[in-house]
Amino acid sequence: MSKKPGFQFNIIKNDELDGHKGAMIIEDVAPVYIELTEQKPFVDMGGLHGRAKPEKAVKWFTNMDEVLEEDGERKDYNLIWMALDKDDRGVYYSGVTSCYFMTNKVGRRRLGYKMMHEHVNSLDHAMKGRYRLEELDDKTKASLIKFLKERDQVAWENSTELHEYLNV
Repeated sequence: MSKKPGFQFNIIKNDELDGHKGAMIIEDVAPVYIELTEQKPFVDMGGLHGRAKPEKAVKWFTNMDEVLEEDGERKDYNLIWMALDKDDRGVYYSGVTSCYFMTNKVGRRRLGYKMMHEHVNSLDHAMKGRYRLEELDDKTKASLIKFLKERDQVAWENSTELHEYLNV
């Protein structure tokens, strides 16, 4: 008797989604980080697994007070989940959401505040084509818009729903 396989993920790679409405591939999502002091957005694909440079070697807490008990080198971040899709217009940003986290380097230790469920839900919402950027202030929104225009002008121009959401 053959053994039934347990629950398995089916990840489709290099598929342009033609005829697969509703399917979303994790490769079509990019984590964009914005350090809030410097306002220089960057993509770090390690973020799909919580291993982006700002998140490496951090002991995470869900209580911000625990992270800030000691003075250190504090950095605040917004992580923006960018989902891409393709239709008759071409490639466009189909879902864009954000979440907050903070790190505090105290000596050689790196402590961090992050609400993991918010990050997971934010990724899920972006993959489902939602827009949610309430955490972003005007300066951070402007940095994100400039970054998206410079990174892929065509995808930016095709993203009319994102323009409406951002009042651009």
